[in-house]
Amino acid sequence: MKTGIIIPCYNEAKRLNTKAFAEFANNHNDFHICFVNDGSSDNTLEVLESVEKCSPENISVIDVKINAGKAAAVRSGVKYLQQFEDVSYVGFIDADLSTDFEDFKNLVKTLKSNEDLTFVYGSRGKGEGEIERNFFRNVFSKIIKSIVFLILGLPIEDTQCGAKVFKKEIINIAYGRTFLTRWLFDVEIFIRLKEYYGSKEVMTKIYEQPLTRWVHVDDSKLGMKDAIQIPYKLLSIWFSYSVLNLSAS
Repeated sequence: MKTGIIIPCYNEAKRLNTKAFAEFANNHNDFHICFVNDGSSDNTLEVLESVEKCSPENISVIDVKINAGKAAAVRSGVKYLQQFEDVSYVGFIDADLSTDFEDFKNLVKTLKSNEDLTFVYGSRGKGEGEIERNFFRNVFSKIIKSIVFLILGLPIEDTQCGAKVFKKEIINIAYGRTFLTRWLFDVEIFIRLKEYYGSKEVMTKIYEQPLTRWVHVDDSKLGMKDAIQIPYKLLSIWFSYSVLNLSAS
């Protein structure tokens, strides 16, 4: 059975490593790459379509006309891959390949080898691999991690790593509802799985796996304005899932 890999793309024409994606698709018939063009204003769509021609059996391109953010782009890819009967696992990585294919394949291997697990996600804060990020992002990441920990109440080191893979059976649990935010949907996924499995059992169903390599690539689509809003967005997520759900029950 195949693993679908969603690659959300917004204005990636200049930095997309087309050769790497084409080579991977041609050499791995047990994977299907699904590019999602998230309303790019450059020629990203044309670049993606050229890559698709290199391996049409193992590459698909979805064109979202209006930019809606990473959360919506990944969700679009999930809904598309759900239609494939030969796809049993669905995951995503970033278009800049900050997490490379080898690490992603290791995540899939772990998921396949443990029947109790339904979700495996990469971690940039564990292990002794080649993890690179600039000083500002490192400090800011630690602040956000502390806030996320208070919201989730789960021993998770890195919720925001852009490398995750799920068994198809829980796709509707993780992605069935529209996400509240454009970028922090990872936190929402963990909350949904905690609600579904329960706080005691959830950590037996999910697994955080250290990456051997992760490198921050410049030209991030998350700007300073977005970064400043993150604490407020996290508070909104907490209020929506905890307070509103509590009051409705």
